[in-house]
Amino acid sequence: MINWAEEADRLSAAVADDAAWYRTIAHELVQPADRLAVDIGCGGAGMAVALGAELPPAAFVVGVDADGTVLDTARRRIVESGFDDGHLRLLRADLDTDLALLPEVVRGADIIWASSSIHHLADQQAAIDALAALLAPGGRLALAEGGLPPRHLPWDVGVGVPGLEARLLAAEDRWFARMRECLPGSVAMPYGWPTALRRTGLIDVTTRTFTFERPTPLGRGDLRSVIDGLAHRVHRAEADGELDADDVRAWSLLLDPDDDAWLGDRDDVYSLSARSVHLGYRAD
Repeated sequence: MINWAEEADRLSAAVADDAAWYRTIAHELVQPADRLAVDIGCGGAGMAVALGAELPPAAFVVGVDADGTVLDTARRRIVESGFDDGHLRLLRADLDTDLALLPEVVRGADIIWASSSIHHLADQQAAIDALAALLAPGGRLALAEGGLPPRHLPWDVGVGVPGLEARLLAAEDRWFARMRECLPGSVAMPYGWPTALRRTGLIDVTTRTFTFERPTPLGRGDLRSVIDGLAHRVHRAEADGELDADDVRAWSLLLDPDDDAWLGDRDDVYSLSARSVHLGYRAD
């Protein structure tokens, strides 16, 4: 299971990387008459801030998360962004148990955004049903889920057996499956996110996928971000016992700044991924 308090700093750092994407999505989601937006699993408040900047001054944004440390990080981001006047509010709630019981402040929402949060809940369809029920007529529910996992390395990096990154992705798939199985009361959802939105009664369901690519050779900051991200993923896969000893050894060399194989000395590291946003409307 994920300790979200330990993830707070990483979530905060990701906000800066995703800021332009958040602004793009917020601009497309917001309509002139909107008065309430809700960010479910708000993390570092990147989307909450983007929605707040796009909405009119009389509107409100409510960020919802289950972890107090994460919310502290979100609160700092909100203040740093200049939204310390009640325009953006934060609410602590357990997303697995409280979605159907959220207070009146989030009911009648014009926009509900949930990014990479629903897949952590035991009953994903029930959660989506509960969120859809919070929408005002004409309101929009947007789920940022799925896409394509990040890729960074050539197939053969000269260390270990070729296909090292592909095996890391496979290890993460196994971790995800086990995470879902271990959730108390886990319910399978053997269909895609657009189908889940339609099953709630939402209409005009669409999916848009955004590609993220950094120009190569990567600049120092982008390269550092890639290496840090890989180190985090490898550490989690290793701790879960999902990597064999040869792959662990190869990654240890690639991630060691003092080793000749260090990824930071390469000019062929790249950054390519994609994220999908699934959008549905509540009928007027």
